Amino acid sequence: MKTLTREHVERAWEFMLLNARLLDRHRFALHFRGGPPEPVLAALRPYENPDGGYGNALEPDLRGPASQPVPAQHALEILHEAGADDDPAVARIADHLTTVTTPEGGVPFALPTVRDMPRAPWWQVPDDPPAAINPTAALAGLLHRAGSDHPWLRTATDFCWRRLDRPGFEFGPYDVLAVLAFLDHVPDRDRAEAAFARHRDALAATESDHHTALDFAPGPGGLGARLRPRDVIDAELDALIDAQDDDGGWDIDFPVWTPITRHEWRGFQTVERLRVLRAHGRLER
Repeated sequence: MKTLTREHVERAWEFMLLNARLLDRHRFALHFRGGPPEPVLAALRPYENPDGGYGNALEPDLRGPASQPVPAQHALEILHEAGADDDPAVARIADHLTTVTTPEGGVPFALPTVRDMPRAPWWQVPDDPPAAINPTAALAGLLHRAGSDHPWLRTATDFCWRRLDRPGFEFGPYDVLAVLAFLDHVPDRDRAEAAFARHRDALAATESDHHTALDFAPGPGGLGARLRPRDVIDAELDALIDAQDDDGGWDIDFPVWTPITRHEWRGFQTVERLRVLRAHGRLER
């Protein structure tokens, strides 16, 4: 079983200093260099909009300023990392989500304003986009994890349960990630376990050209860790250690449509890969 040495973590830090966004440099310092959370929160603030949502390329493939649901998901994840689940920004996000929720009770994958600015070609949206399990389930799960009691969360939770109660629900890889976030954190644990058992085979069978078992099981404690045998996860952890590039970072395996996004995603990816290795006990002590 391989472990990543301290020397290799230091190489990753050098990579971050040379290539990554300020936000991700502060995230790296928080997680791996004993840094404080305040710089992370300060670096996150400029991505927030007056409406309480997030844009401004927090999601690197969306270059415009307009608030979108997926950047709000990123913001909730970063707030949690910084120990800021009680930050007023969490309630502002939920307030914003209320304004973009469809009559179905969920939020769309993307809003039509995505078309107003440069974006990756896969960010397409109709004029009247429907509610989607991705990212509604992820947003609801992260708000549950944060201990929110915002009214939007009840609406979104009901939407997610209705979708998961449908027989034969089909999952794309991002749907799987969203559903796992929801089922990992929704308070009704009996119902979550039943839903996971009902959909486990479909979740495990979902194919992706750039997701691995570790994307669905970033730590050993979540439901996603039950989707693959332990030996498969261990083999992927070994491969993840080997995948560190000579420059100290980890690369991405999805298309780069404008050069800056590779740098921004690689910085984000490097932090995430190290967090996965640490969660699975693969960083040298």
